Amino acid sequence: MAGVFISFEGVDGVGKTTQVKHLRAYARSLGHDVTVTREPGGTALGRTIRRLLLHGVDDPLCPNAGDAGEGAAAQAADIAPRAEALLFAADRAQHVAELIRPALDRGEVVITDRYIDSSLAYQAGGRELTTAEIRTLSMWATGGLLPVRTYLLDMDPAQSHRRIKRSADRMESAGDGFQSRTRQAFLDLAAAEPDRFRVIDAARPVTAVWEEIRADVAPLLETGERS
Repeated sequence: MAGVFISFEGVDGVGKTTQVKHLRAYARSLGHDVTVTREPGGTALGRTIRRLLLHGVDDPLCPNAGDAGEGAAAQAADIAPRAEALLFAADRAQHVAELIRPALDRGEVVITDRYIDSSLAYQAGGRELTTAEIRTLSMWATGGLLPVRTYLLDMDPAQSHRRIKRSADRMESAGDGFQSRTRQAFLDLAAAEPDRFRVIDAARPVTAVWEEIRADVAPLLETGERS
């Protein structure tokens, strides 16, 4: 029996991790085996790629490094938008092959914090590559696997980023214009696939957000609609 595949999306700071934990507990209370994962970084290969994507590439051969003398700190090399998209696709291909599909084949509920739609929003929206390019690449990487339900936790990025208590990573520090384009790209994706997406107002209290998700997900978990 195939499992149930659910993803959470949204700009950083909207509370995806918290809602993933609520859903995991709820699914287990119904007797489901649950696999929780994330992108990028859901596999050993993915964790290596995640470090590159979120923190950049330390380049010891950067021309400027030698000017500061031997032992100078390595410079962070930028990642070109197309290279970034390919790194995300490589992470996703390994993620699906190694973790997601096997868990679904075992009949589990698989919950992922980010999936294909993040690439579409961040690369095609934020980085301004074309949606068609990113979709084709992502669908090829996953063999066409999509979640049965995607919860888009929506909030003004200026508000959501105030919730982040750590240093901003490479994606989070890309600027207000980038974050606004990304949010709009997520909303456009949701409008184009209303059967799969549910847009949730994440500016509300955590309990209110969870209750809306629980009411929607209950029929999927109780009746067993599958991926």
